[in-house]
Amino acid sequence: MPVSAPEIFEHTLPQHVYPQLGSSLVDMVRSIPGVAKLLTSIDVGVLVPETQRFTVLTSKSFSALVYEAGETQLKLTFEPLAITTFLQRLYQRCPVDTPLQQRITEVIERQSRKNNDAKLQGQFTLLSLAAMSPGPRSDAVPLSHEVTLHQPAIQERLCHQIISQLSQGVELSPLLAMVVRETRHLLQADRLLIYQLPPTDLSGTEPHQQVPAQSGSVIHEALASSELRSVLSDQEQLWGIASPESLLKYQQGYTLAIHDVLQNDAVSESLATVLDSIQVRALLVTPILVKSGLWGLCIAHQCLQPRQWHAQEQDLLKRIAAHISIAIHQAALHDQVQQHKKTLDEQVEHRTQELQAALLAAQSSNQAKTDFLATMNHELRTPLTCVIGMSATLLRWSLGPLTDKQRSCLQTIHDSGEHLLELINDILDFSHVQSGKATLNISDFSLTTLIQQLLQVMRDKADAHQVQLKANLKIPPERDRFIADLRRVQQILISLIDNAIKFTPMGGKVKLRVWVETNTVVFQVEDTGIGISPSQLPHLFEKFQQLDASYHRTYEGAGLGLALAQQCVTLHQGWIDVSSEEGQGSIFTVQLPNQSALFQQEASSQPLSAGRIVLIEGHEEDATLLCDMLTAANYQVIWMVEASAAIDQIRLLQPIAVIVDAQLPAQGCLSLIRRLRELPGTDKTKIIVLTQEGISKDHQRYLSLGADAYLLKSLQPEDLLRKVNVLLKSASVL
Repeated sequence: MPVSAPEIFEHTLPQHVYPQLGSSLVDMVRSIPGVAKLLTSIDVGVLVPETQRFTVLTSKSFSALVYEAGETQLKLTFEPLAITTFLQRLYQRCPVDTPLQQRITEVIERQSRKNNDAKLQGQFTLLSLAAMSPGPRSDAVPLSHEVTLHQPAIQERLCHQIISQLSQGVELSPLLAMVVRETRHLLQADRLLIYQLPPTDLSGTEPHQQVPAQSGSVIHEALASSELRSVLSDQEQLWGIASPESLLKYQQGYTLAIHDVLQNDAVSESLATVLDSIQVRALLVTPILVKSGLWGLCIAHQCLQPRQWHAQEQDLLKRIAAHISIAIHQAALHDQVQQHKKTLDEQVEHRTQELQAALLAAQSSNQAKTDFLATMNHELRTPLTCVIGMSATLLRWSLGPLTDKQRSCLQTIHDSGEHLLELINDILDFSHVQSGKATLNISDFSLTTLIQQLLQVMRDKADAHQVQLKANLKIPPERDRFIADLRRVQQILISLIDNAIKFTPMGGKVKLRVWVETNTVVFQVEDTGIGISPSQLPHLFEKFQQLDASYHRTYEGAGLGLALAQQCVTLHQGWIDVSSEEGQGSIFTVQLPNQSALFQQEASSQPLSAGRIVLIEGHEEDATLLCDMLTAANYQVIWMVEASAAIDQIRLLQPIAVIVDAQLPAQGCLSLIRRLRELPGTDKTKIIVLTQEGISKDHQRYLSLGADAYLLKSLQPEDLLRKVNVLLKSASVL
């Protein structure tokens, strides 16, 4: 069994050893058996602003925490309580319900509740000592330079963190602030800046061309110490490294590395003066290129001493600048998307307002149409009926003799009134059908009788036009009965025959053929009239459509007859077709299916004669609804709440059916079914169970114990009533 190390509380260390200790904790992950959780300030990113650097490692056998405690000090602890307290405070600062909170919770859960394993504790100590061993180095290199350059894991974590923050839609400004802060730590630079240039296209500029001065600005800064001067408030001093001559080089990806401002011949005296004013002794500059355009610069300063910028450090800053470019480009795309979304939202809102206005206008128009039709129905049809009736009376039974002129005038009044009434009736019928409110009034009638009555009505009009009207019926006596809406069928045939007579010249013929096919009847009206041109056929069934649209057209009518006929055919789910040859005549064919299925459904939905039903339902609202529904269907309903007292009442009342709620307490439903089927004289009583679920293992038990059916409470009242009627009528299980 491993020996625990003695208790170690927080130790205070100098700040510059943080990279070494953090790197040692990262290396420890590979040595710990089992699951180990690692969390750093880089992982926290921008979700917890102003978080000091920290690295925490937790596992069941080894845990440690190193974090900044001010500008110059670090704290190192292995104490379980101290680590847990630190993580809990970090958790409270996180945004609620984020993946980061879940990760911190996982780190806390792996925290050891005892002291660290002595072997692992010693291994961490050796790693830390090796990392902090200075070794030979140049005076121009900071203490932790070699150690920092050999921390690829930490560098990779920074790059991956930038990418992960981008994928989470983090805002650009806090993301750049985090990158600047962490990059300064990695480079151990005194100052790190992001310098943004104004938008300028330099892609087509030749190297020898003069570039105008660009007044940029420092948008982010990270300092190693508060004693160093900030350049955020004195940004024009940076012109020395963003000269017009340098911009073209940066555009091509050039990285500037000055190891010692005072010893570099390429640094002019004026530039050296500017850099000295902001305490710059060495600097490293790499461009930030966004879509091949120079967006800005990423700048590292060494303020107090010269510094040899090694290739690894330059590569690191280039990589960071590349990721910054991605972040800036993604932020620009995000802004564009948001702008487009805002524009679309405004367009949708505007369009919605237009649609609402159009809807209101349509509703107003529909209301005006309804009012107009109501006016036609009452204010026009009523006086027209009087005009037609009185003129007909005067023509037949006048109080005195009529002159030819008087009789002609009365006949004109009578005929015009009938014509107007016919038009009004067509408009009202068509409007009613087109509104979707029309339904079929199904009945059983004789096809032969229908045709005979129809010919009798239409023969007078045919004779007036000197047109011969004949019928050809092929209806076997056993198939003479047909089920449909009689009035609608009459409308169809009258419209077709009237149309045929109207467009057939004197001496022509109109023939009506009728035959019966499998479950359908076919009506065919053929004439020897003027026919229809191919260009006019597509408009034949349109409302208010006359093929002769001229003002002085030869043929009367509002153009509603065929449109109304087509609507009536559609109501029957049939079809209508026409074939015609101009100058030779037309043939209209209508096929209507037998509506026997709908007729049987309507017949089955009719309430049965009065019968007594016992309802056992514990919910008052459900019981009230069922009682009202069954009572309206002429049933006598006795409502009971408890199943325990129902047996005696059922024995006394002898109902035709018992409806019981499946949710009665203490298996009251199953017990009641069992007792009812054991009761003498109840074998003809139907038992219907009301359930909440569509599928249940108890349903089969209901039927096996003697229930006749189970019905869902979720059914519409009309459907539930129809099923009850069918069950009681047919005595079959649903």
